[in-house]
Amino acid sequence: MNNNILLQIAEDYDSPVYVYNSEIISKQYKRLTNAFGKVKQVKINYAVKALSNISILKLMKTLGAGLDTVSIQEVKLGLAAGFTADKIIFTPNGVSLEEIEAVAKLGAKINIDNLSILEQFGTRHPKVPVCIRINPHVMAGGNTNISVGHIDSKFGISIHQIPHILRIVENTNMTINGIHMHTGSDILDIDVFLYASEILFDTAKNFKNLDFIDFGSGFKVPYKSGDIETNIEEFGEKLTSRFNTFCKNYGKELTLAFEPGKFLVSEAGQFLVKVNAVKQTTSTVFAQVDSGFNHLIRPMLYGSQHEIKNISNPNGRERFYSVVGYICETDTFANNRRINEINEGDILAFKNAGAYCYSMASNYNSRYRPAEVLWHNGEAHLIRKRETFDDIINNQVEIDFAKKKVKVS
Repeated sequence: MNNNILLQIAEDYDSPVYVYNSEIISKQYKRLTNAFGKVKQVKINYAVKALSNISILKLMKTLGAGLDTVSIQEVKLGLAAGFTADKIIFTPNGVSLEEIEAVAKLGAKINIDNLSILEQFGTRHPKVPVCIRINPHVMAGGNTNISVGHIDSKFGISIHQIPHILRIVENTNMTINGIHMHTGSDILDIDVFLYASEILFDTAKNFKNLDFIDFGSGFKVPYKSGDIETNIEEFGEKLTSRFNTFCKNYGKELTLAFEPGKFLVSEAGQFLVKVNAVKQTTSTVFAQVDSGFNHLIRPMLYGSQHEIKNISNPNGRERFYSVVGYICETDTFANNRRINEINEGDILAFKNAGAYCYSMASNYNSRYRPAEVLWHNGEAHLIRKRETFDDIINNQVEIDFAKKKVKVS
């Protein structure tokens, strides 16, 4: 999508607005499947939490993906998008046994990362196959907010607790059909991932009825010019060789599974905002936009750097700006960033806004969540309406205080 298309979308659907390019999503999906083209059975389960719009899920279905879900609501979204339950894997953390049982009743694959829940579920439902999420105690990405495979993580069952798992499986006579890990996001070093994979292979040897091994995801995508990214082709070549060897020794062709979210949709998304005001202080020039961390929290939550372009003035002289929002908090998107000269009314585009952006939006300050648009086959399609005031008050229940006595102590 060029700047003219983006500006037209901002005009047609107002700002702020999220825009996704289906062509980039398809390209990333094919890139990943091609990297593992020498594996007989590969399954890409899209991580719904990255971007859960039902139209995006339907797009993933046309590409041949399954779904990785973390809540019963995401499972139901997948079913509503047309996925059959066997194409959905449920990988929750910290949820109740009742929620897991409800998802199992829907027919989705179950992935458990807690010894207590594993024993309870196996005791009550020994005939329901279960995948086990392992914590390999491997740090990926260097940031504990996005690295979930380290020793202090709440995710997964420790590799040091394998004997406990085996005892539970033996006592309950349950079937383990998969082994899973997810080391976290922004994997830069392929060798670190391969090291964690070896731990997963060693774990898998303990289970004789596996159907798949799920290696999670977390592949790094570039967020700015010159940024590094996971070399997915090199990684595919190395892991393919090791996986095929394992299957040969295991005596059975297993499915190699991944659960990418950011890799598939991050670069496909752009977030368009309008500049409300340009404010000069004694030390800083602020570009104040019609959004805030209620719409895009990643820069504030994770310190992520989204490239920002002034698509209204792409050839203007570069100046230093701090781009901030309209929320009554510190909601700084960028500090002293070089951006083409900004004037009030200009449209700025935030790059890499496809993953964990809209899906983490809120109504803080009683602001409306923005619209979402999918650019598909050369046309803009509205896939989520902008919220209205009715949406803000829809589920609120008013008390008529005129009819009720209020005691003041």
